[in-house]
Amino acid sequence: MKRMHRVLNLFSRGSKIAKLNQLMFRNLKSVEANGNGTSGYVIKSGKNSGKVVGHLKKVPKNI
Repeated sequence: MKRMHRVLNLFSRGSKIAKLNQLMFRNLKSVEANGNGTSGYVIKSGKNSGKVVGHLKKVPKNI
């Protein structure tokens, strides 16, 4: 058992981290993109509520 101790420890840690990552990503909520006519994310609460963050703006090309 001693010779496989390192391998089993690495496998155990890896599976524990993978399980934690799955739980975190499962509970992740997507942001509302393009909501209310914006192409960014609108902050819903706090002192900056109503502001658009990460606004995507496409610059037209001049021909």
